[in-house]
Amino acid sequence: MSIAAASHGFLSPTGVEIAFLLVGLVTFGAALVTVTTRQLVHAALWLVVALGGIAVEYLLLTAEFIAWVQVLIYVGSVVVLLLFGLMLTKAPIGRSPDADSGNRWAALTVAVAAAAALVWVVVDAFRTTWVDLDGAAAGSTRATGESLFQNWVLPFEALSVLLLAALVGAIVLSRKAKAAAAPQAAASQVPGAHSGPGAKEGVR
Repeated sequence: MSIAAASHGFLSPTGVEIAFLLVGLVTFGAALVTVTTRQLVHAALWLVVALGGIAVEYLLLTAEFIAWVQVLIYVGSVVVLLLFGLMLTKAPIGRSPDADSGNRWAALTVAVAAAAALVWVVVDAFRTTWVDLDGAAAGSTRATGESLFQNWVLPFEALSVLLLAALVGAIVLSRKAKAAAAPQAAASQVPGAHSGPGAKEGVR
């Protein structure tokens, strides 16, 4: 063990570790704003920041392929799908009181419990796992492709079907809104449809 390796510890972090911590704090803040804001469009834009921060974290972990997949799929596809859904359903651009369900404490409890369970599962699963820095990169294109198409094909396809169903649902909701607004617009154009003092004075 060299002197540099022996002197390195928790109280003497490297530049990469400091950058990893700072980017993680920014990502956490963006994710927090995403789930607490009442403006749907702002939530989608803050989600871009959170997902982009995760991609930077992957880059700092030397997993370049995973980082670019994160940008292409999540930032470039999922967020665009959310924005298209908001536009097709004519969601309000400003503050929306309907975005708050009033179950914040229940949602916070579930979120903390899920995060604790996820951290415990990951730590327990990789407690004795060591990364061979001299071997092939764990985040390389070949290693990721083999793992994806051998072990994670079904979840990958299920996610694509879920995103497609969300887009189809947004289109169906927008068509229903247009169909409901069409008879009202036609009725407003019929002569004599508006009855009132002005109409009676016109008849006289």
